[in-house]
Amino acid sequence: MSEKTPFYITTPIYYPSAKLHIGHAYCTTVADTIARFKRLAGYDVFFLTGSDEHGQKIQQAAEKEGVTPLQYVDRIVAGFQELWRLLGISYDDFIRTTQPRHHELVQDIFQRIYDQGDIYKGAYTGLYCTPCESYWTKLQLDENGCCPDCHRPVQEVAEEAYFFRMSKYADRLLAYINEHPDFIQPVSRRNEMIAFIEQGLEDLCVSRTSFDWGIPVPFDPKHVVYVWFDALTNYLTPIGYMDDKAKFNHYWPADVHLVGKEIVRFHTIIWGCMLMALGIDLPKKVYGHGWLIVDGAKMSKSVGNVVDPIALIEEFGADAVRYFLLREITLGQDGNISRDTLIGRINSDLANDLGNLLHRTLSMAKKYRKGVIIKGAGRTDFDAALEKVAAATVKEYTEQMEQMELSAAIKTAWTLISRTNKYIDETAPWTLAKDEAKAAELDSVLYHLVESLRVTSILISPFLPVTARRIHEQLGFTSDFAEVQLSDAAWGGTEDGHIVGTAQQLFPRIEIEK
Repeated sequence: MSEKTPFYITTPIYYPSAKLHIGHAYCTTVADTIARFKRLAGYDVFFLTGSDEHGQKIQQAAEKEGVTPLQYVDRIVAGFQELWRLLGISYDDFIRTTQPRHHELVQDIFQRIYDQGDIYKGAYTGLYCTPCESYWTKLQLDENGCCPDCHRPVQEVAEEAYFFRMSKYADRLLAYINEHPDFIQPVSRRNEMIAFIEQGLEDLCVSRTSFDWGIPVPFDPKHVVYVWFDALTNYLTPIGYMDDKAKFNHYWPADVHLVGKEIVRFHTIIWGCMLMALGIDLPKKVYGHGWLIVDGAKMSKSVGNVVDPIALIEEFGADAVRYFLLREITLGQDGNISRDTLIGRINSDLANDLGNLLHRTLSMAKKYRKGVIIKGAGRTDFDAALEKVAAATVKEYTEQMEQMELSAAIKTAWTLISRTNKYIDETAPWTLAKDEAKAAELDSVLYHLVESLRVTSILISPFLPVTARRIHEQLGFTSDFAEVQLSDAAWGGTEDGHIVGTAQQLFPRIEIEK
């Protein structure tokens, strides 16, 4: 195993009952950005995403289309993987719960917990929400007697089933949450989970007999494993729980399970109790991000305001979409998205602030020095101030990224971009170029502009991976950008005599029809 500090981050595994929407793209982009930053900072990162492919809802959807459940999920999962390709998601493994490796692990875990007496056979009579794959009591239903999560009708279910003694671990889990305040974030989600446990945890029904699209219970194959018991174990499969203990011990416990706030309960309460039953450490952090609001309304298929991320990428480009989502939404809070705001960010931040800065810098370097960048002995009165801002930016940015404050970190990176644009106005290179006595000062200005952009390309790389690489290349650096580290953001990395490349437009301005 690598001697680097391990960092294991996961997204939820997405349910392939339909195409992914912009909310799924947001969650995965957040995870990707964190993973990219950690690699940049020198960590040994394992980034997992994937698909949760079993359950009654999938079987019903497949029957409706006249195909097998596997044929149904194969088609949709291919769409997932294409979206991640378009977004530049740098995952290390894509887990599918239909894979044999996962099938084997689920049965092993189910058998293990059964053998120690924490799974028992009984009969389930109660309420079940098929869309959410969730069990509820009457007291937990909403004011209309529907599922409290999705607010759709529940079904009365009566069938033989196996139960997991979740109640056995309730007090232990509650104590753990209270002793580890960072385990569930943000704080609002933590408080919700504490309240949920304090109202009493019942044993969890962990098998079904009314359908067969799932992993069979190993000792009773007419039962299939409850989809959430099956799905949650996905986080153990790719890191060697079954077959590579060294790898497992290296990466586990997971540093971050990033999930939507509606499934925090499954990832902290059910998953927490399962891990306790297995004698495995709980993940260090489960982070529940907010929902995306579209022009002031919660995104919903029934409302008809679901945003297709592929259409946005095709129109505006992946980096622009990534930037907008990460800049506009504070992680952990609900965030409003709109087409007008997206276009505004592209024009203001990306085309004007960043794109124009790069184009002006390279154009002046070509015009005044034929592209050759000299450190030189000359300094302007403004050089030290820019260097100071660059150093402060790197420090603050690093602290914010370590705290997963992504929107704040983007804003911090943009302070350097804004300050560099101001630096051009302060130093007026076009005026210096007219005075041969100011040649050394001009050299210093051009050096500072290139150096600031070099540092900027490193800082924005987790958010805008394609754009960062393009800046690196246009600046004339021939080294492999994938090998660049956060430590390279220290001032002075541009060598004396460096030759810059040719400016190319990063982001075209978008004209808004009036």
